[in-house]
Amino acid sequence: MRNMKRVLALLLAVVTLTACSSGSGNAASQSASTGNVLRVGMECNYAPFNWTTTESGDTTVKINSVDYADGFDVVMAARIAEEAGMELEIVKLDWDSLIPALQNNQIDAVIAGMTDTPERRENVDFTTPYYISEEVVIVRADSDVANITSISELSGRKVMGQLNTVYDDIIDQIDGVDHVAAAETFPAAIQALQGGAVDAVTSELPVAIGVTSANPDLAYVQFSEGNGFSGSEVDASVSIAVRKGDTDLLNALQAALDTISDDERQEMMLDATNRQPAGE
Repeated sequence: MRNMKRVLALLLAVVTLTACSSGSGNAASQSASTGNVLRVGMECNYAPFNWTTTESGDTTVKINSVDYADGFDVVMAARIAEEAGMELEIVKLDWDSLIPALQNNQIDAVIAGMTDTPERRENVDFTTPYYISEEVVIVRADSDVANITSISELSGRKVMGQLNTVYDDIIDQIDGVDHVAAAETFPAAIQALQGGAVDAVTSELPVAIGVTSANPDLAYVQFSEGNGFSGSEVDASVSIAVRKGDTDLLNALQAALDTISDDERQEMMLDATNRQPAGE
């Protein structure tokens, strides 16, 4: 019996050691444990970058038994996975869960309209930008701020952004602004605008174009040169995030990204903007 216990103990030790070796070590070895699958996290709630739909199509990826993900990020992720020789899996997550999920090895990359910032670089690594946009605000089309040309004209107004995004941070550049507590999701911010709780919502141009196309009661404002948001904290680019130190995957995704021309990226964004569902 003691010998049998010893055999069992040795077997248990081998299993435990094997499990530990597959789950520890550098981030590159962790991502390799998923095989040839690229697990990409995104909100699926930020059109035209990403959204959820029940209809399948040439640009969609299944995320559960009922829903599919679609949008610019989905098409970009599919193209990058193909170029890297990997199978794409989309994982739908709340915005604030994306980086923790990356760190916990639940996903391999974030392709979700995320801007590369010094704060985020402390926890993840980024590719070069896969899209560069412009900061604007969305307002009610019949409001007295629909035709402004400078952010200074939003002084004293209630302005909202999405929580934990650059678009919430830049609001404080407006002197005298009433910086309303950030919305947890972008659609929630738009609902607050339509309901009259705020006067403007900060956004990036492609998103604003999509929102206003689907909602005739809204308009977006592009500021005249030198009168918009500025400074080092302003960055309308979006990049792919991977686990800190996962150099092999970072290089593979960067190499795949480099094969996609700027013209192709612009066309992908235009197509996503045109096909996003009404109400997004």
